[in-house]
Amino acid sequence: MAPHDWTLQIPARPSPLELSPGRTAVVVVDMQNDFASAGGMFHRAGIDVGGIQSIVAPIAALLDAARAARILVVYLKMGFQPDLSDTGAPNSPIWQKHVPFRVGAEVVAPDGTPSRILVRDTWNTDIVDDLTPHDEDVVVYKNRYSGFYRTGLDELLRARGIDTLITVGATTSVCVESTVRDATFRDYRCLVVEDCIAEPIGSDLPRTNQDASLIVLELLFAWITNSAGVTEALRMTSAAI
Repeated sequence: MAPHDWTLQIPARPSPLELSPGRTAVVVVDMQNDFASAGGMFHRAGIDVGGIQSIVAPIAALLDAARAARILVVYLKMGFQPDLSDTGAPNSPIWQKHVPFRVGAEVVAPDGTPSRILVRDTWNTDIVDDLTPHDEDVVVYKNRYSGFYRTGLDELLRARGIDTLITVGATTSVCVESTVRDATFRDYRCLVVEDCIAEPIGSDLPRTNQDASLIVLELLFAWITNSAGVTEALRMTSAAI
Protein backbone atom coordinates (compact mmCIF):
# COMPACT_ATOMS: atom_id res chain seq x y z
CA MET A 1 0.00 0.00 0.00
CA ALA A 2 1.40 3.40 -0.97
CA PRO A 3 1.82 6.09 1.75
CA HIS A 4 -0.81 8.24 0.00
CA ASP A 5 -3.39 5.46 0.34
CA TRP A 6 -3.96 5.41 4.07
CA THR A 7 -4.56 7.84 6.89
CA LEU A 8 -3.77 7.89 10.57
CA GLN A 9 -5.14 9.94 13.42
CA ILE A 10 -2.81 11.91 15.66
CA PRO A 11 -4.01 12.82 19.16
CA ALA A 12 -3.89 16.61 19.33
CA ARG A 13 -5.66 19.66 20.62
CA PRO A 14 -8.05 21.27 20.08
CA SER A 15 -9.00 18.06 18.22
CA PRO A 16 -7.33 14.96 16.74
CA LEU A 17 -5.79 15.49 13.32
CA GLU A 18 -6.07 12.96 10.51
CA LEU A 19 -3.19 12.88 8.04
CA SER A 20 -1.86 10.83 5.18
CA PRO A 21 1.86 9.94 5.50
CA GLY A 22 2.36 10.42 1.77
CA ARG A 23 1.01 13.96 1.98
CA THR A 24 2.89 14.90 5.13
CA ALA A 25 6.34 16.36 5.81
CA VAL A 26 8.23 16.94 9.03
CA VAL A 27 9.72 20.44 9.03
CA VAL A 28 12.73 20.81 11.33
CA VAL A 29 13.26 24.49 12.03
CA ASP A 30 16.78 25.83 12.64
CA MET A 31 18.25 23.02 14.76
CA GLN A 32 21.72 24.29 13.96
CA ASN A 33 24.85 25.03 15.93
CA ASP A 34 24.28 28.79 16.07
CA PHE A 35 21.15 28.22 18.17
CA ALA A 36 21.75 24.90 19.93
CA SER A 37 25.47 24.41 20.54
CA ALA A 38 28.24 25.75 22.72
CA GLY A 39 30.24 28.12 20.54
CA GLY A 40 27.21 29.07 18.43
CA MET A 41 25.64 32.50 18.10
CA PHE A 42 23.22 32.18 21.01
CA HIS A 43 25.85 30.77 23.36
CA ARG A 44 28.32 33.53 22.46
CA ALA A 45 25.58 36.09 23.18
CA GLY A 46 25.01 34.68 26.66
CA ILE A 47 21.70 32.99 25.83
CA ASP A 48 20.99 29.70 27.58
CA VAL A 49 20.81 26.99 24.91
CA GLY A 50 19.91 24.22 27.36
CA GLY A 51 16.24 24.29 26.44
CA ILE A 52 17.01 23.87 22.75
CA GLN A 53 19.50 21.10 23.48
CA SER A 54 16.83 19.27 25.48
CA ILE A 55 14.60 18.81 22.42
CA VAL A 56 17.29 17.13 20.31
CA ALA A 57 16.56 13.61 21.61
CA PRO A 58 12.77 13.68 21.12
CA ILE A 59 13.20 15.23 17.67
CA ALA A 60 15.65 12.47 16.72
CA ALA A 61 13.16 9.78 17.80
CA LEU A 62 10.35 11.47 15.88
CA LEU A 63 12.49 11.74 12.74
CA ASP A 64 13.39 8.05 12.90
CA ALA A 65 9.69 7.19 13.10
CA ALA A 66 8.83 9.59 10.27
CA ARG A 67 11.46 8.16 7.93
CA ALA A 68 10.28 4.62 8.70
CA ALA A 69 6.75 5.74 7.74
CA ARG A 70 8.12 7.20 4.46
CA ILE A 71 7.38 10.76 5.51
CA LEU A 72 9.49 13.48 3.94
CA VAL A 73 11.87 15.30 6.32
CA VAL A 74 12.72 18.91 5.51
CA TYR A 75 15.37 20.85 7.41
CA LEU A 76 15.29 24.64 7.50
CA LYS A 77 18.54 26.47 8.19
CA MET A 78 18.91 30.18 8.92
CA GLY A 79 21.98 31.46 7.13
CA PHE A 80 23.13 34.44 5.12
CA GLN A 81 25.32 34.56 2.03
CA PRO A 82 29.05 35.05 2.75
CA ASP A 83 28.91 38.63 1.42
CA LEU A 84 25.82 39.30 3.61
CA SER A 85 24.01 40.58 0.52
CA ASP A 86 20.73 38.98 1.62
CA THR A 87 20.59 40.62 5.06
CA GLY A 88 19.01 43.81 3.74
CA ALA A 89 21.76 45.89 5.36
CA PRO A 90 22.13 48.62 6.44
CA ASN A 91 18.56 49.70 7.13
CA SER A 92 16.52 46.50 7.19
CA PRO A 93 15.10 45.41 10.55
CA ILE A 94 16.48 41.91 10.06
CA TRP A 95 20.01 43.27 9.78
CA GLN A 96 19.61 45.73 12.62
CA LYS A 97 18.17 43.09 14.96
CA HIS A 98 21.05 40.73 14.16
CA VAL A 99 23.89 43.23 14.51
CA PRO A 100 24.14 42.68 18.31
CA PHE A 101 24.68 38.97 17.61
CA ARG A 102 27.75 39.79 15.44
CA VAL A 103 26.29 38.15 12.35
CA GLY A 104 29.01 37.52 9.77
CA ALA A 105 31.85 37.73 12.29
CA GLU A 106 34.73 35.34 11.82
CA VAL A 107 35.01 32.88 14.71
CA VAL A 108 36.72 29.61 15.54
CA ALA A 109 34.41 26.60 15.81
CA PRO A 110 34.79 24.21 18.76
CA ASP A 111 36.69 21.78 16.52
CA GLY A 112 39.27 24.49 15.78
CA THR A 113 38.17 25.23 12.22
CA PRO A 114 37.38 28.76 10.98
CA SER A 115 33.70 29.63 10.84
CA ARG A 116 31.34 32.61 10.71
CA ILE A 117 28.26 33.51 12.70
CA LEU A 118 25.00 32.74 10.85
CA VAL A 119 26.73 32.42 7.47
CA ARG A 120 25.87 29.60 5.09
CA ASP A 121 28.01 26.49 4.73
CA THR A 122 29.96 26.95 7.95
CA TRP A 123 30.01 25.03 11.24
CA ASN A 124 27.73 27.69 12.74
CA THR A 125 24.88 26.90 10.36
CA ASP A 126 25.40 23.13 10.30
CA ILE A 127 22.62 21.02 11.79
CA VAL A 128 23.62 19.67 15.22
CA ASP A 129 25.38 16.32 15.00
CA ASP A 130 22.62 14.23 16.59
CA LEU A 131 20.14 15.44 13.96
CA THR A 132 22.38 15.24 10.89
CA PRO A 133 20.20 15.06 7.75
CA HIS A 134 20.02 11.75 5.89
CA ASP A 135 20.65 11.51 2.17
CA GLU A 136 16.93 11.35 1.39
CA ASP A 137 16.11 14.43 3.46
CA VAL A 138 15.79 17.93 2.03
CA VAL A 139 17.67 20.99 3.36
CA VAL A 140 16.39 24.51 2.64
CA TYR A 141 18.29 27.67 3.56
CA LYS A 142 16.35 30.77 4.57
CA ASN A 143 17.39 34.31 5.39
CA ARG A 144 14.31 35.43 7.27
CA TYR A 145 12.41 33.94 10.19
CA SER A 146 9.83 32.16 8.02
CA GLY A 147 10.86 29.15 5.99
CA PHE A 148 8.53 30.30 3.20
CA TYR A 149 9.96 33.77 2.63
CA ARG A 150 11.74 33.83 -0.75
CA THR A 151 12.67 30.15 -0.59
CA GLY A 152 11.66 27.17 -2.68
CA LEU A 153 9.87 25.49 0.22
CA ASP A 154 6.32 26.01 -1.00
CA GLU A 155 7.12 24.79 -4.51
CA LEU A 156 8.99 21.77 -3.13
CA LEU A 157 6.09 20.73 -0.91
CA ARG A 158 3.42 21.26 -3.56
CA ALA A 159 5.40 19.26 -6.12
CA ARG A 160 5.25 16.31 -3.73
CA GLY A 161 1.57 16.72 -2.94
CA ILE A 162 2.22 17.71 0.69
CA ASP A 163 -0.70 19.26 2.57
CA THR A 164 0.25 18.66 6.23
CA LEU A 165 3.37 19.73 8.15
CA ILE A 166 4.62 18.26 11.42
CA THR A 167 6.68 21.10 12.85
CA VAL A 168 9.56 20.89 15.32
CA GLY A 169 12.59 23.01 16.16
CA ALA A 170 13.55 26.43 17.47
CA THR A 171 12.82 29.01 18.45
CA THR A 172 9.11 28.71 19.17
CA SER A 173 7.98 32.35 19.11
CA VAL A 174 10.25 33.43 16.25
CA CYS A 175 11.14 31.03 13.43
CA VAL A 176 8.75 28.21 14.34
CA GLU A 177 5.74 30.47 14.75
CA SER A 178 6.66 32.55 11.69
CA THR A 179 6.92 29.42 9.55
CA VAL A 180 3.66 27.96 10.86
CA ARG A 181 1.80 31.22 10.26
CA ASP A 182 3.08 31.41 6.68
CA ALA A 183 2.22 27.75 6.13
CA THR A 184 -1.33 28.38 7.34
CA PHE A 185 -1.68 31.32 4.96
CA ARG A 186 -0.79 28.86 2.18
CA ASP A 187 -3.40 26.34 3.38
CA TYR A 188 -1.05 23.77 4.87
CA ARG A 189 -2.32 22.08 8.03
CA CYS A 190 0.31 22.31 10.76
CA LEU A 191 0.83 19.90 13.63
CA VAL A 192 3.18 21.45 16.21
CA VAL A 193 4.95 19.04 18.58
CA GLU A 194 5.12 20.93 21.85
CA ASP A 195 7.96 18.98 23.48
CA CYS A 196 10.02 19.23 20.28
CA ILE A 197 10.06 23.05 20.19
CA ALA A 198 11.97 25.38 22.50
CA GLU A 199 12.12 29.07 23.33
CA PRO A 200 14.74 30.91 25.42
CA ILE A 201 12.89 34.25 25.36
CA GLY A 202 10.94 34.75 28.57
CA SER A 203 11.89 31.32 29.88
CA ASP A 204 12.25 32.75 33.39
CA LEU A 205 8.80 34.37 33.43
CA PRO A 206 5.69 32.89 35.09
CA ARG A 207 4.11 32.60 31.61
CA THR A 208 6.73 32.16 28.93
CA ASN A 209 6.87 33.10 25.26
CA GLN A 210 6.53 29.37 24.59
CA ASP A 211 3.22 29.37 26.48
CA ALA A 212 2.01 32.42 24.56
CA SER A 213 2.93 30.96 21.18
CA LEU A 214 1.25 27.64 21.93
CA ILE A 215 -1.96 29.42 22.96
CA VAL A 216 -2.22 31.42 19.74
CA LEU A 217 -1.08 28.53 17.53
CA GLU A 218 -3.69 26.20 19.00
CA LEU A 219 -6.41 28.81 18.71
CA LEU A 220 -5.80 30.03 15.17
CA PHE A 221 -2.94 28.39 13.27
CA ALA A 222 -2.24 24.78 14.18
CA TRP A 223 -2.93 21.60 16.07
CA ILE A 224 -0.76 20.84 19.10
CA THR A 225 0.51 17.37 19.99
CA ASN A 226 3.40 15.73 21.85
CA SER A 227 6.21 13.52 20.61
CA ALA A 228 4.94 10.37 22.34
CA GLY A 229 1.58 10.51 20.58
CA VAL A 230 2.86 11.34 17.12
CA THR A 231 5.85 8.98 17.30
CA GLU A 232 3.67 6.04 18.38
CA ALA A 233 1.18 6.73 15.58
CA LEU A 234 4.01 6.84 13.03
CA ARG A 235 5.57 3.64 14.34
CA MET A 236 2.23 1.84 14.00
CA THR A 237 2.04 3.13 10.44
CA SER A 238 5.54 1.95 9.52
CA ALA A 239 4.70 -1.51 10.87
CA ALA A 240 1.83 -1.69 8.39
CA ILE A 241 3.92 -0.79 5.35
